[in-house]
Amino acid sequence: MLGNINAVANLAVKDLAVARRFYEETLGLAPVDARGEEVIVFRSGSTLVNVYRSSFAGTNQATAVTWSAGGDIERIVAALKARGVRFEHYDMPDTALEGELHVRGDMKVAWFKDPDGNILNLIN
Repeated sequence: MLGNINAVANLAVKDLAVARRFYEETLGLAPVDARGEEVIVFRSGSTLVNVYRSSFAGTNQATAVTWSAGGDIERIVAALKARGVRFEHYDMPDTALEGELHVRGDMKVAWFKDPDGNILNLIN
């Protein structure tokens, strides 16, 4: 029933202006709609990301959004790092940390957080 319909990511933030700068300027997402001081909608590829103001911002302890970066993951990680993004490092079984990338076989993953602590990641 829902398999052919695009899904939208929703990210709670405390300060919409700070979040806008991060998602637009640091990550390079294009804003496509804004609803006052409550919501900014960004385009990411053919999908959308809703960034909305909430008192529950920063409470999610799990990955909230994943971008499939393919073979560009190293280049994207380097570009984000140059823009001041700090990457998270996790101790995971059977996984080696190579710079900012967690590597397990052919899989490469990098995790980082937005200003509110939402966990975001890139995967090849």
